[in-house]
Amino acid sequence: MDGATLLSNSGALVPPSLPPVRRATAVSAGSFAPPSKSSFRTWRGRTGLVPVRKFAWRCGAAGGGGITEIDESRFSETVLKSDRPVLVEFIATWCGPCRLIAPAMEWLAQEYKERLIVVKIDHDANPKLIEEYKVYGLPTLILFKNGKEVPESRREGAITKVKLKEYLDSLLDSIAVA
Repeated sequence: MDGATLLSNSGALVPPSLPPVRRATAVSAGSFAPPSKSSFRTWRGRTGLVPVRKFAWRCGAAGGGGITEIDESRFSETVLKSDRPVLVEFIATWCGPCRLIAPAMEWLAQEYKERLIVVKIDHDANPKLIEEYKVYGLPTLILFKNGKEVPESRREGAITKVKLKEYLDSLLDSIAVA
């Protein structure tokens, strides 16, 4: 009997044949580039430091009045020095409610592109901003005007499209009067 046949009380068992093993073929040097070190973060797992791939947020059409993702280095020029109101959304890749309201936020950015700027800030990649603005829940929305947080503008958690529109309309009306 060959090595692939097994014996049992009811007779000989022959496992089904498996498909042939595929072998990797050589790749030309110009057609493959490994990911850069900057596209990875380290995470301390049970077995030590483990590289974890960063995920990029895809935020609407480029230049089409969509949402722009910024970081700590661009916060001052984009948010604090803006001549228009800026709605900042603090998010995280692992946050379910953040993903839930993403379509409503995209709609809002398109709908209000003449009146305000909408930006996203990744919670995990920007700890200084999280600490400075005391972001405790995600998603968090904060409206800024003239480099300052608009009083009573902070909103945490998921929100429906209708409630988001009401929230923003009331804020924009209050800062227009002030």
